Amino acid sequence: MTDTAKKTVVITGAAGGIGQAICRQFIANGYRVIAGDADQAGLDRLGVELNGGEKNVWSKVGDLRNKAYCEDLIDHSIQATGRLDVLVNNAGVITRGNILETTDDDWERTFDINLKSIFYTCRQAIGHMKGRGGGAIVNIASCWGLYPGPGHAAYCTSKAAVAAFSKCLGRDHAGDGIRVNAVCPNEVNTPMLRTGFAKRGFNPDTAIAELNRSVPLGRIAEPEDIAEVVDFLSSDAARYVAGTTVEVNGAKPVY
Repeated sequence: MTDTAKKTVVITGAAGGIGQAICRQFIANGYRVIAGDADQAGLDRLGVELNGGEKNVWSKVGDLRNKAYCEDLIDHSIQATGRLDVLVNNAGVITRGNILETTDDDWERTFDINLKSIFYTCRQAIGHMKGRGGGAIVNIASCWGLYPGPGHAAYCTSKAAVAAFSKCLGRDHAGDGIRVNAVCPNEVNTPMLRTGFAKRGFNPDTAIAELNRSVPLGRIAEPEDIAEVVDFLSSDAARYVAGTTVEVNGAKPVY
């Protein structure tokens, strides 16, 4: 039987590099995790790792371009664990190219995953949290949304919208006891970043070593660096932080 005294977090993109780190962080803090992703095998591996003597992770595979799946993720939290305390919208895609290189599908897919899915999950989550003691929502935006870099028209625009949307929700629902904030990373050492380098013909280790030299703190972020900031914003330690964006960039400007 599920212990409803334990808090529950819904995490999208849970099978990715940052998503896995966020899941581990919340499990370490005693949370139940509803893990959403399109990668069934990745979710299965995550469940094997994090489900110990008791069930800690409920996996729900699906496509964030599907409104029903976005809403079902939130409803599943209530059905499986009896509560919803935190929502972390971590899933996202990086779409490269200027406007002439961006197809209609590139644009639509980027906004469907990076922004529209967050609208659906947040609306459903706030509907549950309002009147039930509140909660916390953390959306993963990007420094590239705050300070757009070259050659990423769709990505930068979608992440700028996530940052603005998070501030809007933070202001609208602080009075409901729901704190909404956005985390804005720069480069993070994830499989997605490494795969992107490989696809463009670069050695991932060499490329990341070059990036490390460009960061005043001496290295790009690891997934755990992002997970710990998400954890802070979700916790009582951040009880007076709402409607803002937090840059996690090692003091490196976008360009």
